[in-house]
Amino acid sequence: MPRAAYSYRDDPAVPAFPDDKPIIIFDGYCVLCAGWARFVLRHDTSRRYRLLTAQSALGRVLYVHYGLDPGDYQTNILIEEGRPWFKAEGSIRMAVGLGWPWRAAVVFRVLPRRLNDWLYDRVAGNRLRWFGTRDSCYVPVPDDADRFLS
Repeated sequence: MPRAAYSYRDDPAVPAFPDDKPIIIFDGYCVLCAGWARFVLRHDTSRRYRLLTAQSALGRVLYVHYGLDPGDYQTNILIEEGRPWFKAEGSIRMAVGLGWPWRAAVVFRVLPRRLNDWLYDRVAGNRLRWFGTRDSCYVPVPDDADRFLS
């Protein structure tokens, strides 16, 4: 069931947090997901995005708020203008927000969303087996700490 923009503001389980910029919620133990976070930090020269690990207290309550399993991080979440985006569409929007040449990912929208999500699900479901897990949750370097929510 789709939720209204900024619905988390009315959820007493979700603490207030700065949401004036798009937020990427990712699995901090997944090597692929943490690699994506590093990629975003490196290529987001306008400092558009904030990041949040799914394992953080805020990440967990947002997963629950959106009806996702807070122990099985099968999707990154992009929260943009208070609205959540999941799976392939969330990833496409993240890439588009990075600017050229990454915004060329918009070409994936020519494929049906079901196909994009099916492909996304294949990678998400196998990401830990294919890419592995980290021994500890992703922690930003000090220069990027201000770009992370906790």
